Amino acid sequence: MAKDLGAQGPSIARQAYGEELRLRREAADHTQQSLADAVVCSPSLIAHIEAGRRKPRVEDARRLDNELGTDGFFERFLPTLDIGRFATYFAQVVELEALASCIQGYGAALVPGVLQVEPYARAIFRSGTANTSAADVDRRVVKRLERARILDGTDGPVLWALLDEGVLRRVVGGPAVMAAQLRHIAMLASIGRVRVHVLPFSSGAHALAESMVSLMKFDEAPPLAYVEGLRTGHLHDDPATVAQCQASYDLALGDALSARASLDLITSVAEEYEHAL
Repeated sequence: MAKDLGAQGPSIARQAYGEELRLRREAADHTQQSLADAVVCSPSLIAHIEAGRRKPRVEDARRLDNELGTDGFFERFLPTLDIGRFATYFAQVVELEALASCIQGYGAALVPGVLQVEPYARAIFRSGTANTSAADVDRRVVKRLERARILDGTDGPVLWALLDEGVLRRVVGGPAVMAAQLRHIAMLASIGRVRVHVLPFSSGAHALAESMVSLMKFDEAPPLAYVEGLRTGHLHDDPATVAQCQASYDLALGDALSARASLDLITSVAEEYEHAL
């Protein structure tokens, strides 16, 4: 599951946190395997934390403190690991996307971030706040495009994109931007890098009508579900909750067009935008 995070690599804070864990582990005469056994997690998780690639959950940090006798250090310093490139509620999701073996995302109103092209992302960020500066928009666009690097090459996660038809019809940035965005998605789908399904308006109500969701699966860790709202988001690791999110996704997928029909619709709508220019 370990992958090169490139520009999304570990921050200085996470590197320092991981190094502290390594030092405390070795001082307690633990190997990564023995520590993992003691705190009930996988040795790969310990390795990722020590390398600065993963942030432990609160309960993981608490068990590390208890086992290593570190007086709450690893739990106390968890909040400092989210300071940096992304909103606090989303920072760990970006990290986990790069480590996932499979991502199943649903776009309720907009194209999911990892599939966005530059002008589409720019149009979104320009509309997101009043009196936004060009520099701030540029910074946010760069961060969003960096997320899409997980699609480079063939060793990234398998990506499923379930899109509401409204995503195709909502004109973000104008017809030219929409044509380019849909052509990009069609290209990724046609080469097999992304599996795309569209939920048509004719499907009516469906299991994901009220929310976006992103489901992440890993080779050596339990699956996670991320649900987001306005200026907030929550990463779920409770097995029952994740299973419920997966069931809702599967139900909605059952109401979607086939991959072939979805690609045909995306291409057709892209042509409509091109003819409108």
